[in-house]
Amino acid sequence: MFGIIRPCRNRLGPELRESWLAHLCGLCLALRDDHGHLARVVTNYDGLVISALVEAQAGRSRRSAGPCALRGMQSADVAVGTGARLAASVSLVLASAKVGDHVDDRDGVFARAPMRGVGRQVARRWAAQASETGLDLGFDTAVLVDAVRRQSSVEASAAPGSSVLTVTEPTETAAGEAVAQTAVLAGRPGNAAALREVGRLFGRLAHLLDAVEDLGEDRASGAWNPLVATGTTPEEARRLCDDAALGIELAMKEVEFADDRLVHVLLVHEVRESIRRAFGDPHSHGHTPSPPPGRQPAPGMYPPPAQAGRPQGQPGPHHGSAPPPGHVPPPSAPGRGGPPEPPRGGKKGKRGGEPPRPGSGLWCWPKLKTPPVTRGVLLGCLAVLYQCGTCQYCCRDPYPGPFSGKPREGWCNCDCGPGCDCGGCDCNC
Repeated sequence: MFGIIRPCRNRLGPELRESWLAHLCGLCLALRDDHGHLARVVTNYDGLVISALVEAQAGRSRRSAGPCALRGMQSADVAVGTGARLAASVSLVLASAKVGDHVDDRDGVFARAPMRGVGRQVARRWAAQASETGLDLGFDTAVLVDAVRRQSSVEASAAPGSSVLTVTEPTETAAGEAVAQTAVLAGRPGNAAALREVGRLFGRLAHLLDAVEDLGEDRASGAWNPLVATGTTPEEARRLCDDAALGIELAMKEVEFADDRLVHVLLVHEVRESIRRAFGDPHSHGHTPSPPPGRQPAPGMYPPPAQAGRPQGQPGPHHGSAPPPGHVPPPSAPGRGGPPEPPRGGKKGKRGGEPPRPGSGLWCWPKLKTPPVTRGVLLGCLAVLYQCGTCQYCCRDPYPGPFSGKPREGWCNCDCGPGCDCGGCDCNC
């Protein structure tokens, strides 16, 4: 799975998180139903926004799905209908572009000529499957496929001093048309223009954030990167990302929705969070201001480090007392002994007990290694199936990418901890 939108459970809340998972599962099942089980590997976070936008305009559409390993072998209501199928079509195009990009960069397994041929064939097949699904929905995916094909020539023409937005244009065009189609499927053609702008800016943002996140690695390996190729500084990339996020927010206000709660959180709040993550900003907690750098905790605010010679399990001087209210100092703050560890044991939802640590039990394979170790096609596909069956994509955090070996964030993970107060909306909507 891939994508820039990875919602925090505290920002979503129980109801919207359930709805988000319904769209994620609906996308996965739509890929299975139309294109077979292996197509489910292209499930991605950003593609489900298409399904959510159709539902936000047309109303709720659900069906009951059977038990799944990624849901802890529990049944659930999942999104169904034209929105999920359009999301599947767009996801196949995204996956096609991703594979093609890795082939062109000769990343990992595609460093060998025979595997590059296989990669190109897979990319073409997924693009063809996306076209087939799109035609069933009355949507000509030629613009999506054309954008994928044009990307390599656009990148080849990029040079220092040229605009990075020239490189992002194919992605913008494809995303704009896909998002605009949700208005047609929902029976609200008047929303198409505003949603096309939402999609165009989202495509720009996704392309830029992908370039920012890969910048260090691409420089080290010599791989092509749009920021390096055009001489765009990280500061300029940040400005473009912030402008795109603002444009998405303004365009969303022009769209007529039946229920916009989920898409508002995803396309307004979570888009800004994706920018924060990519540029390494400290985590924002809604209305709580950030503590000043280097602040030392007040006496007694945090328990001291474990004292040498103290028997394990014996309560220390602060045992059982909650820290008083106040800002949490950054990890680099002088004198910080670290926050108290959460209590072990107890219940977590309906499963009980503490979740396995990354790399233990059934999660002992594949291992997280530094530097990441890539896997071939066969071993990578085996890793996909094993990680699905052992709930690693949802519960292991971080988990290694099945092909790249790079650490990925589990989609049930909240990166701000159980005490996070970042829920709520502060945009007067």
